[in-house]
Amino acid sequence: MQFLKESVIDASAERVFAFHEAPDAFERLQPPWQTTQIVQPPSSLEVGTRVIVRVKVGPLWQTIVAEHVAYEPGRMFADRMLEGPFASWLHRHVVTPKGPDRCVLTDDIEYELPFGALGRVFGAGFARRSLERLFEFRHAVTREACAS
Repeated sequence: MQFLKESVIDASAERVFAFHEAPDAFERLQPPWQTTQIVQPPSSLEVGTRVIVRVKVGPLWQTIVAEHVAYEPGRMFADRMLEGPFASWLHRHVVTPKGPDRCVLTDDIEYELPFGALGRVFGAGFARRSLERLFEFRHAVTREACAS
């Protein structure tokens, strides 16, 4: 399955990418409606960096371990879920310049839900709505932090 979110941001691509590299960016991008414990925040966006978070889903806690697997400074980074609620997850964060003070922020996620066909039938709508809400929030936070 694929999820794609793109937003035009009135800020330079350099500024938007720098926001994602800031030490507090990961924390700032956590939505207020989701109970999250950041066990190990990213120390950088470089390949090999691991992130560990615990997320409360209903009464249960889910541990998510992700590792950065691609990094092009100023342009793109990607992470792969090693442990978590999805059967597979590859998330590319891409910043594309559209002039000196404008860019497009793209979150491109390839994922598979757990439980095969059952997961796709019963979880696809919930997963998509959750991703839409999460990335609408993250793009708004990025826009507010970066737009001039």
